[in-house]
Amino acid sequence: MSTYVRSINSWAKRFFQVLLLSLLYPLSLSVTAQSLPDGDAWLNQINDEISNLNTQQVSDFVLNNPTTEFIDVRLIDEIAFQGGFVDAGRTTHHLPRGWLEFRIGDTVPDLDTPLIVYCSTNRRSPLATHALQQMGYTNVHNYADGFLQWHEAGLPIDATDEAVGTQLFRKPVKVIDGVYSAIGATAPPTFENSGHNNNLSFVISNDGVLVVNAGDNYLLAKALHDEIKQLTDQPVRYVVLENGQGHAMLGMNYWQEQGATVIAHADAADAIAQNGENIYSRMLNRNRDKAMGTVLSMPDKTFDEKLEIKLGEFKIDVLNLGPAHSPGDIVVYLPEQSLVIAGDIAFHERLLPVFEYTDTAAWIETWDNFAALNAKNVIPGHGHATDMAVVHKWTIGYLQHMRDEITTLLDNGGSLIEAYKIDQSAYSHLDTFDELAGLNADRIYRAMEFE
Repeated sequence: MSTYVRSINSWAKRFFQVLLLSLLYPLSLSVTAQSLPDGDAWLNQINDEISNLNTQQVSDFVLNNPTTEFIDVRLIDEIAFQGGFVDAGRTTHHLPRGWLEFRIGDTVPDLDTPLIVYCSTNRRSPLATHALQQMGYTNVHNYADGFLQWHEAGLPIDATDEAVGTQLFRKPVKVIDGVYSAIGATAPPTFENSGHNNNLSFVISNDGVLVVNAGDNYLLAKALHDEIKQLTDQPVRYVVLENGQGHAMLGMNYWQEQGATVIAHADAADAIAQNGENIYSRMLNRNRDKAMGTVLSMPDKTFDEKLEIKLGEFKIDVLNLGPAHSPGDIVVYLPEQSLVIAGDIAFHERLLPVFEYTDTAAWIETWDNFAALNAKNVIPGHGHATDMAVVHKWTIGYLQHMRDEITTLLDNGGSLIEAYKIDQSAYSHLDTFDELAGLNADRIYRAMEFE
């Protein structure tokens, strides 16, 4: 056969192949389209196979089943944006729909635990409920109204962020004329609260603004500045760091970009130099995209005992009163206004944390210097503004209680295990009690063994 004939035959073969495909392709599309699953039909089928509860039925179920636990299958970003979890007085676990089957066993090991599953608008929670049934959970129910209807009904919310739409957990409130504080969450720093778990306070004068604490990250610092700009046109001239912890210092580079002078105690600056990289890395992992713009920086100015600042009509004393909660703890004192921004020397709405470097005996001695200020108004490091008597009760009262109990324990040859059993119930209403009570007992006991 000639080359020409073979070429014609090859061309004809390809032509008929293409023709056949062109005739069959629409048919294949039709078959594919007909075989695509209908998500809504599947969801309807699932709903017929599970227990669905409305809002009233959820309330009744929880009342009759006190061991009920809730499973929230929303994404973490949704929780942050929508403002929190359902608060029905029971434990809530956040298990995103994509991870539910992998994490539920460790989270809820008892298959007979009463469970209520919810999402935002009842699309994912029925599927999650069905999956849990298939995995062997015997008493699992879907909250069919969903979080948004719960929220719109004005029912209790376990708020992860009270100021939705801004990095701030709460927006600033006026404490006295010219002094404001954005009260942070009393929980640990999380993605949802954007690391705003301490108080970010500021003083507005007729010649500039002084901010106490740079914030946990660049965007949080910017969010605070946006609120300040709504109150005054004055520039931020100074930012004072209450200590070297991340929520006090990681937003420094934002304020330095604005031309502010960042001030810290020398010991706090040393702590930042030594531990800053690790603190910064943990913040990046926690905050992810919310960490954008944050760069680890160092204070512009340090001092040892006292720094006096004249800011317009305000006389401001930045004081290190002695060892307390963290290296380089300071207070910002406005003597003419009888107000002190106390930082982490004073607590009252959350249980104070004892770190490896915390000297509780020295903290009690330092308190005498703090009390001598005799300030009428106290803005603590965490929690709302209050007075000296309140912070004394829940700070020094707690430290003295723990030290007295551990002294008795050591005198009688008691062990570390017994330190964990010390009665701290008088403080159990404070936020972070469950996370910190045992750890505090451990650290105070170990330190006092060598005093």
